[in-house]
Amino acid sequence: MTFVDILVILLILIVIKLILVSIFFHDEIKEAQSKDPAAKSFLEVLVLYQGLHALVNYRISHFLYKLRLYFPARMISQIARFFTGIEIHPGAVIGKRLFIDHGMGVVIGETAVIGNNVLLYQGVTLGGTGIEKGKRHPTIGNNVVIGTGAQVLGNITIGDNSYVGANAVVIKDVPANSTVVGVPGRITKQDGKKLDVSLDHSHVLDPIMQNLEELEKRIENLEKK
Repeated sequence: MTFVDILVILLILIVIKLILVSIFFHDEIKEAQSKDPAAKSFLEVLVLYQGLHALVNYRISHFLYKLRLYFPARMISQIARFFTGIEIHPGAVIGKRLFIDHGMGVVIGETAVIGNNVLLYQGVTLGGTGIEKGKRHPTIGNNVVIGTGAQVLGNITIGDNSYVGANAVVIKDVPANSTVVGVPGRITKQDGKKLDVSLDHSHVLDPIMQNLEELEKRIENLEKK
């Protein structure tokens, strides 16, 4: 078998893989197109988006993990980490239409649970806080957005339709329809309305800034008196 023959076989296998991914991960690809304005086409997401390929490899490794084939499952996840910069433990449970935007540095721990229609940005960690066994990673509800660099740590729950701000550190439960910002994370209610996944940061309420503004107003009132 010549080098050309090997190259042709590899190309055929790649094409077959892309066809299968386009069929079985059609919803995830469309989700990426709807949430990322930089996505110009279905083909671009299919071929070039590392978040999608990390998810594909996770589905394979998770299947092996459930069969107790732990070593090959971890091997696949580590290979995927090398090529995508995204580390998803095969033991994690992930729902439908997860979109990992950019993705570099994303870490999802072994006992993490992620609902449907979740959006993760680069540098997000869904991690544990100790060496205890059992459930030690977060549970993320449906329609949740977690901003760049956010750390969600421990066996906590992030409720449906919530938003975790960029670089927030969350170590306590978050109710549904909430915004969390700051270090440590502070909760700002959003009147029970589903958050806009466009992430218009200029309209995200920051409780620290709100407190500072209230203090400034009190000082102004005292000075006037």
